[in-house]
Amino acid sequence: MPAIYKKRLGLFRNPAVQRELSTLDPVRDHQRVVHLLTAYEFPFDIARALELALFHTYASPRVSGLLARTGEFEHHGQKRYDDTSRLISEFLESGYDSEKGLRAIAHMNKIHGHYRIDNADFLFVLATFVFYPIDWLRNYGWRKLTSSEEQALFYFFREVGRRMQLTDLPDNLADLQTFVAEYEARHFRFTESNQKIANATVRIVQGWFPGFLHGLVQPTFAALISDKLRTAFGYERPAGWFTALVNSALWIRKWPLRWITFKPYPALIANTSFRYYPAGPPEIEAVGPTNLIDKPHSPSA
Repeated sequence: MPAIYKKRLGLFRNPAVQRELSTLDPVRDHQRVVHLLTAYEFPFDIARALELALFHTYASPRVSGLLARTGEFEHHGQKRYDDTSRLISEFLESGYDSEKGLRAIAHMNKIHGHYRIDNADFLFVLATFVFYPIDWLRNYGWRKLTSSEEQALFYFFREVGRRMQLTDLPDNLADLQTFVAEYEARHFRFTESNQKIANATVRIVQGWFPGFLHGLVQPTFAALISDKLRTAFGYERPAGWFTALVNSALWIRKWPLRWITFKPYPALIANTSFRYYPAGPPEIEAVGPTNLIDKPHSPSA
């Protein structure tokens, strides 16, 4: 039975989590590594990194074009966000081969099966789920991931990709990075669909804050992404002082988190709030576009 850790004095990190992580093998134990990282070490940071990872994928017209055609982001943005979070959180928390993890991936495959999506596009999205947590934690985390933890993240999502029936999965992080660079060079460019889905995402996040802060959301996104992405979305580079302010705030934030954490310990689906589902986390098979739930598979779009 895997250990369940508690905070010390209800506030301080338990060093036993890092001690266990240091004993784990990135190939054999990657599901446990990912659980410890997402439930104890970095629940907030990895959630934010995965949000930015999805934002990154909208710079591909092949991704944004499909999302624009479905209308889900524009008309049901918060639901789309929470549904995606619900499914991904399940296999991160439970493991991809657990009963719930298998159900989450199967349901995700069922939803995706209603659309024609190229293998390369799937693989590109999956790759961002590996690299964004690594890069975010290198820049803003209270500690960086170790090399072993980075490898574990790669092996975890490679196995998820296999259960999504993806092909041509790279054998290592370097090959995955090469694939991403080639994909972006081939496909990234500005289109109206990129901007439309990026703006729809900004509106989702604006809904989390009082009105007087809404004007800061889009510049904050723009400050946290690269020039390549800003070009693809048609976003302007924020003023230098604003970008410095955002980065400084995130840099300062990480120092007290070396010792304390305000997130539940462990942070699990059961103690996570889903804005669209105020009564509590929905059942796995209940999430997704309303018009597709319990409908037969018929690829389109």
